[in-house]
Amino acid sequence: MEVILAEKYGFCFGVKRAIKITEKIAKNNPNTLTLGPLIHNPLEIARLQDSFGVKVQEDINNLGDSKSVIIRTHGITKENLEILKTKGVEITDATCPFVTKPQKIVQEMSESGYDIIIFGDENHPEVRSVMSYSVKKPLVIASLDSLKAIKKIPKKVAVISQTTKQIDKFTEIIAYLVANSLEVRTFNTICNATFENQEATRSLSQKADVMIIVGGKTSANTKQLFYIAQNHCKDSYLVENENDIESSWFIGKQTCGVSAGASTPNWVIKNVCDRIKMVVE
Repeated sequence: MEVILAEKYGFCFGVKRAIKITEKIAKNNPNTLTLGPLIHNPLEIARLQDSFGVKVQEDINNLGDSKSVIIRTHGITKENLEILKTKGVEITDATCPFVTKPQKIVQEMSESGYDIIIFGDENHPEVRSVMSYSVKKPLVIASLDSLKAIKKIPKKVAVISQTTKQIDKFTEIIAYLVANSLEVRTFNTICNATFENQEATRSLSQKADVMIIVGGKTSANTKQLFYIAQNHCKDSYLVENENDIESSWFIGKQTCGVSAGASTPNWVIKNVCDRIKMVVE
């Protein structure tokens, strides 16, 4: 069986940047912690803790003895940032620039009198951080259907997307808003790496007999890759590491496509590919 990697996969710019920042800070500050998981990949989080002693803390009011706090790639709320500034710790902001962009857009547009609409998951840390920059509570929609269910759509809106959403779903939402609002300001906040990884996964899944998507199961961008693969290849599977691989998936298959989320390190991808090759021999 042939194993083919997608043309684009794995670590994006924002993740590489955050890991590099974290490793550099932790070398000089042994008691470093990140406010929330730095990225959505438990294996890489474990590596940072084992190799550099970087701990994860969700509670901003329980920083312990740490004097160095790193803000996760997904960002934190505006309110939590202000609280963090009062804690007497050294703050390093590893928020992805593709996340700070919608934060700034939301603040500027809401201050200009626009109602904010966000295409995304309201419970995702990135979306929560972006929401906090709006003057009044924004409207967060998970799909076109959830938008259609709203009885009264604001007449003057600014619309953005969670950075990891599918562009075709976003354009459907924009089209509906244009038809149902008086003024619509649209900002494409889907990051380039997300778009490239999704297109590469879509292309490969149309040719593969089985697709393996590698990444953290809480990772939004990884789940989007999985959904795309499923649309074109019914035998698609989401795995966090090589231990999730089952030999039965490959019986009678000729071609296996492999893609990976933007927070998946190369060493995990390699281990998965090696295990696939081993079980089909």
